Order: sequence, then structure tokens, then C-alpha cells
Amino acid sequence: MEQYKQEFIDFMVESQVLKFGDFTLKSGRKSPFFMNAGAYVTGTQLRRLGQYYAQAIHDHFGLEFDILFGPAYKGIPLSVATAMAISELYGVDVRYASNRKEVKDHGDVGIMLGANLKDGDRVVMIEDVTTSGKSIEETYPILKAQADVEIKGLVVSLNRMEKGKGEKSALAEISETYGFPTAAIVTMADVSEYLYGRETGGRVLIDDQIKAAIDAYYAQYGAHDSV
Repeated sequence: MEQYKQEFIDFMVESQVLKFGDFTLKSGRKSPFFMNAGAYVTGTQLRRLGQYYAQAIHDHFGLEFDILFGPAYKGIPLSVATAMAISELYGVDVRYASNRKEVKDHGDVGIMLGANLKDGDRVVMIEDVTTSGKSIEETYPILKAQADVEIKGLVVSLNRMEKGKGEKSALAEISETYGFPTAAIVTMADVSEYLYGRETGGRVLIDDQIKAAIDAYYAQYGAHDSV
């Protein structure tokens, strides 16, 4: 596993974004782990988060693209932080854009924030985590309605590796539906491998009991793909 992936897992734990225990998800599933990207709240955290995203985008999609698009609302700070990190780490200037939830009818009118999209723009989409693909379902038509853009891919921070609407993961379903690749900074397999039996912050986060709960969860909800 790459060093930055290990560092990112530690970073999620330190930031109290990734937790282990007994959680009920929006889907109603009982999960032994929970991720809340809304816990990234400081300038230092956002700077580091943008750097991890930038490294993942570089590794999976390269840097030959024009727009970094983050769906509202959580995608807005992600796109800004990552655009800054790409400039800082790689000396490449990309534009950022996001959508509004409601169309603005005065001043800076329209449904878009940030850069205007032009025909031929190459776009990388960025999200925190995707469990159902709903936000992409909502924002993909908005993007395509602005201009004839090429979607280079979607990157998320964590691939939960569980079933989406069918038997495959939400990321795999998105790739099949829209025809562009998807990637994550880390997968839950990475997280489990790295943290199992490892002392972090004075305690072992994934001990035998939590590991058994994770294995049982994936026996029931695990996706049948390798994304």
C-alpha cells in the first residue's frame, strides 16, 4: 500500500471522520464503521485532504484535465482544496466548478459556481463517499447541459465496497451507467488491512471483534466487483 494511503487512513482517524462501533446508515443498514467527511473543519485538515485527493487523481487519472467539479454541498470545499493542492504539489492550474442546489436568478445567475464550462473541457468529478450514486445521478445531467464536456473520472475518498442498487458497488454502477472510470483514495479493504491489530492513538481500532463484525457486514452487503 502506498505511503500516502496509510497516512490518509491515519488522518481520517485523527480527524474523527472514520469511526468504528455500531451505526445505522441512511439506508437502514447496521454498519460497524461510519465515515463523516463533515468532520473536516479546519484549514489544516482541508489542506491535507486536498493533497491526498490530488495524489489520488494524479495516480488514477493523470493531470491532463481542465475542471475539477464538486457536487453541492460537500463537493464544493473538496474541489477548492484539491484544485489548490494540485497547483501546490504539481504546478498545474485547473479550474474548479460546483453546482448550486437552487438556480440563482440575480447577480451571478445560474446553477453553477466557479468556472464556466466550455465545449471540450475535460472534467474530473470529486466527492467524499458514494453509497448510492444519487448525487452523480442529479449532477451529471447538469454538467452535460452546460457544455459538451468529457468526464475523465470520479474520485472519492473512501470506497465502502458495498452493494449499491444491485450487486455491484455504487462506484462500479456509476462507471457502467455513465461510461467513465471511478477511483478512491482508499478502500475499506485498505483500511481493514492497515488498522487490524494496529495500535492507533493508544488503542486498537480494529480488534478481533470489530474485524469479525466487518467481515459479517461484507458477507451480507459486500459488492460483487473489484472496483
